Amino acid sequence: MYGREDVGFPQRIVCLSSEHVEICYALGAGDRVVGVPGTAQRPPEAREKPKVGGFTSFRSDKILELAPDLVLAFSDLQANISAELIRAGLPVFCSNPRSVDDILGNILMVGGLLGLDKPARDLVQDMRDEIRQVREFSSVWPDRPRVYFEEWPDPLISGIRWVSEIVELAGGRDVFSDLRDKPLATERVVDPGEVVRRDPQIIVASWCGKPVDLQAIAQRPGWAEVSAVKRGSIHEVDGADILSPGPSVLAGLRQIHEIIQQGMEA
Repeated sequence: MYGREDVGFPQRIVCLSSEHVEICYALGAGDRVVGVPGTAQRPPEAREKPKVGGFTSFRSDKILELAPDLVLAFSDLQANISAELIRAGLPVFCSNPRSVDDILGNILMVGGLLGLDKPARDLVQDMRDEIRQVREFSSVWPDRPRVYFEEWPDPLISGIRWVSEIVELAGGRDVFSDLRDKPLATERVVDPGEVVRRDPQIIVASWCGKPVDLQAIAQRPGWAEVSAVKRGSIHEVDGADILSPGPSVLAGLRQIHEIIQQGMEA
């Protein structure tokens, strides 16, 4: 081990969230990942790694058996397992991104932890370039349609801050932008009648890992008069492309940008 350039940086990483898996692979450290959550789908080769649990339910004994020298966790939802692993003597980095800038900053922090500063800076610059291109393209549109993003159907939960920002970068106006600073999902619960009152022209839904029922959305009581329902402008975006705060949010940005552009042309 002595004499290696990466000595002193983590070589056995357990990721408790899918975006940290993606970040490690995007930075060229996929070979260092020894454990992933069951939710990890990208890149495909990550699915072959040992599973250590779900998004909020983990087996600390399985994690300890993998002898990681770094555990990457996400948000208050993983606070309990993080504390348990810390008490067991493991180093844990728990990120809590809420905005697009937070997502980019988290990539830089993980890059620093892994001794991969330059790859992290390069990745973030590439992401900023694409974000700028989409923003500049949509900035000349004469109209910015009203968009309702639904993160969960029962109760209705509007999009977290980075999703709201992505809707606006893509050329839309988030009808619940006033809630995007609320850090907890329970603080972003919205009344179905308020959705009707704000009358979105486009509805985009991503239900945290389960398929979206577009017909059920259209058939909600009182929603027949919502502009998006009347126009048939109800769309699903894969949660892996928009709700995982890592490099994949660019895929969500591209999809929502295309949805909004098509909606304007209809």
